[in-house]
Amino acid sequence: MEQREDVVIVGAGVIGLASALALLESGRSVRVIDAGRVGGGSSHGNCGTITPSHAPPLAAPGVVVRALRWMLTPDAPLYVAPRFDPALWSWLLRFAVRCNDRDWRSSARAKSAILNDSRDRLADWVRDYDLACEFAHSGEDYVFRDPHEFEHFQDEVGFLRELGVRVDVVDGRTYELMEPALKPGVAGAIRFDGDAVLRPDRYVGELARVVRARGGTIVEHCAFTGVRDDGDGVRVSTAQGDIAAREMVMALGAWSPKLANAIGAPALKSAIQPGKGYSITYSTPSRVPRRPLVLRERQVCVTSWESGFRLGSTMEFSGYDDTLNPRRLAALERGASEYLHEPYGAQKQEQWFGWRPMSCDDVPIIGRVPGNERVIVATGHGMMGVSMSAATGQLVADLVVGRRPDLDPAPYGIERFS
Repeated sequence: MEQREDVVIVGAGVIGLASALALLESGRSVRVIDAGRVGGGSSHGNCGTITPSHAPPLAAPGVVVRALRWMLTPDAPLYVAPRFDPALWSWLLRFAVRCNDRDWRSSARAKSAILNDSRDRLADWVRDYDLACEFAHSGEDYVFRDPHEFEHFQDEVGFLRELGVRVDVVDGRTYELMEPALKPGVAGAIRFDGDAVLRPDRYVGELARVVRARGGTIVEHCAFTGVRDDGDGVRVSTAQGDIAAREMVMALGAWSPKLANAIGAPALKSAIQPGKGYSITYSTPSRVPRRPLVLRERQVCVTSWESGFRLGSTMEFSGYDDTLNPRRLAALERGASEYLHEPYGAQKQEQWFGWRPMSCDDVPIIGRVPGNERVIVATGHGMMGVSMSAATGQLVADLVVGRRPDLDPAPYGIERFS
């Protein structure tokens, strides 16, 4: 008799592996497949901050005007490469429609719920599974050099506190005494004591270790090509042959639009665009910030671990362009140099880019596919995949098992794009 897995998960990034772990802990057998290798996508090179503070979505009032101004600046923090791309322009239109206060607040509440759940759950996973990923309850700071930008951001502080985010506002002179890694000229800082940090590539590697240790199977270089109902469950087609399973989870991140038709979810093609991010990892400078920083005017994230030092961020909409753009990498270093006495280490260890799955409302897409109920999608996490991973994994497991989730699944359903 043919062996049938309980669940096949397509995608061995942070979302797929977190889902696998939660399913295994729920008593389900799991096989994870990936066209490449474990953690080979955007899970690898991001800045590793765990950020309930990042609940406000990218689709915010005023962003459209700023983005149009930046379109002619290839090293701007948010850049849309001018080109004929109907899917991109359709996505941008849907994004622009949501750049109003009502939708901004609605998306922020949905993001906040999953970020807060995941923050606590992830800390428990690190402890319970002994994940060696340099996790720390670090907090995070937004640093401003422009007094007007600093004042403007304070308009969000009250709303963030409503969402349960711990926020402190610190004047520039005081903050310079608190953080000697910064050059003079700080206008002020916003401090978030509830945020945390980890080394993302090591976190993903540790998730894979625990999944295997608990009986899960991970198959690399096994591309997904399609899925069909076979009466008793689903038959998942791959480059290495078919796999029989009761259910399937698609956690393909930025590749989700390319395989949307294969799972009967064409809405994903217009709901998600790949947002290209960059990072540079160095040996550790002699003087590093005490906490992870976001250098707000330049939108550069600064993270330091025992094993290295990373500058990252930027958002580029250029499709699936797979070139490492030196101009955008240089913008990270140039931005850090404006703020930090030692903006990078002596040795450059890695230059990286990855595509984040950006949904047009900046809220993840998690739930069963209408008309294909044995397939669950878990994608669209944008820049928050690591931050949202543990909560997403638990929600996927709850949907499969049929438990009442701790997290209300309604705001994340794919039906909102129908």
